[in-house]
Amino acid sequence: MTTKPILVLGGTGFVGRHILARLNSLQLRTLVPTRRRDRARHLLPLPTNEIVEADIHDDATLHGLVAQSEAVINLVGILHGSGADFERAHVTLPTRIVDACRQHQVRRLLHMSALGVTDTGKMPSLYLQSKQAGEAAVRASGLDWTIFRPSVIFGPDDRFINLFASLQRFVPLVPLAGADARLQPVYIGDVTSAFVNVLHNPASVGRTYELAGPDVYRLRELVALAGRIHGCQRLVIGLPDWLGRLQAAVMEVLPGPRLMSMDNLDSLRQPNVASGPMAPELGITSPTRLDAASATGSLARQQRLDHSRAGARRHPTQ
Repeated sequence: MTTKPILVLGGTGFVGRHILARLNSLQLRTLVPTRRRDRARHLLPLPTNEIVEADIHDDATLHGLVAQSEAVINLVGILHGSGADFERAHVTLPTRIVDACRQHQVRRLLHMSALGVTDTGKMPSLYLQSKQAGEAAVRASGLDWTIFRPSVIFGPDDRFINLFASLQRFVPLVPLAGADARLQPVYIGDVTSAFVNVLHNPASVGRTYELAGPDVYRLRELVALAGRIHGCQRLVIGLPDWLGRLQAAVMEVLPGPRLMSMDNLDSLRQPNVASGPMAPELGITSPTRLDAASATGSLARQQRLDHSRAGARRHPTQ
């Protein structure tokens, strides 16, 4: 076990809790800041995890957290917000993380970006522009960095498949903006493996990795699949661009979980597809498929299998 913990920023979210479970199964100490401790109750059973109530957007607090850490994993990200919101989460925070790591001589930094981001060129949305700028700050840091670009991430408790499935329970059909956008969904277990497998692998330093599953879907196909695997499939109707933008504008102001925004629609103009298979050093030889036959039941079984494997590592058979 290391003498210092691994600082996981954004650890209370969907990806974070899976990465923390895997790190804890390996008996690696983790430090997870959260604005409100009650929102991290699901992480309390992890035996080597320390939860601290803290505001990571405060410089003194961030520096204090980094100073006591061996490495930093930055998972902080938002899908919806204003330009200022994206700037704060995806550009300003990574820049401040880099500064803190330099000052306290913490060399290792794993950074979450997004598939579709490119090293150069104009991105079509504020979200992707901010992710691109955040990557640039990490690359210029001089640290031992690794950047990950995942496609949309699926799993038993994701907010993508489950959100579109929930919608279909209450509507007779689904009019859909950006219906022909291409995506290559990646399983949360594979994303977790990628982060954990390269954490102490020097071959990954200075590398940017695309994380994507084996299959490419149109958005309309994913929405239909979400309904099918939850037993509530509805007809999906692709909208022309002008009507799709009107739909997105309306959805921005509706109460409840946001399905689409104007900026999301702009992001969908950028193909969310990997340029090739996952790199071998990620240790993922057969990325998990998302299909109609396996979805809900198999994803739930896969999660139980992941947890049982983690438990076996924690409590090896004598």
